Amino acid sequence: MPLRLLPFLLVVFVTLSCEQKDTLPILSKAENADGQTVYKAIPDFTFINQDSQLVTPATFEGKAYIADFFFTSCPTICPIMSQNMLGLYEAYADEPRLAFLSHTIDPARDTVAMLKHYATNLGVEDQRWHFVTGHKDSLYAIADDYFNVVVEDPTLPDGFDHSGRFVLIDPRGYIRSYCNGTQPNEVEAFKKDIENLLHEMENPDTAH
Repeated sequence: MPLRLLPFLLVVFVTLSCEQKDTLPILSKAENADGQTVYKAIPDFTFINQDSQLVTPATFEGKAYIADFFFTSCPTICPIMSQNMLGLYEAYADEPRLAFLSHTIDPARDTVAMLKHYATNLGVEDQRWHFVTGHKDSLYAIADDYFNVVVEDPTLPDGFDHSGRFVLIDPRGYIRSYCNGTQPNEVEAFKKDIENLLHEMENPDTAH
């Protein structure tokens, strides 16, 4: 091989290496059907957002989204989660294929007006980030599908026990990644998984 070609080949190798993306696993609940693993998508839902609009799986058609569970009067982990989610929202301001979905776990107090006030205070004015409420039973049931713990606990100062997970959902409704939304280092690492999923959406042949 002529030595003059080595620099060129090195550039090609480095470029290809940088473009390589990891394929994310599917982390959704699964069952065995005739010896095959069948993954369960997030089930159908109907909630209402801060702009009084219905939010359903069709809202996220063709998009990935990040989900979490919170309540506006939470004095502990929710403010941290909201700021970290806001960082992701701002980091992907120019990415229309990524949306955000925050479910209240306190629908009795988190009215549409309250959610609108909360979103506005965060600086959320567009339709990429939905703050939703709905029937309590529906909100609590779907939290389990996102592998989030949501429990009313009157012994706690704020009355609720809930996990602070951010969950990354692909356009088919499958969980592809999650992180602790209260930990900035985990949220930063989570961005790599977001990038990998967006790359997969551009190159569907690499999908599971």
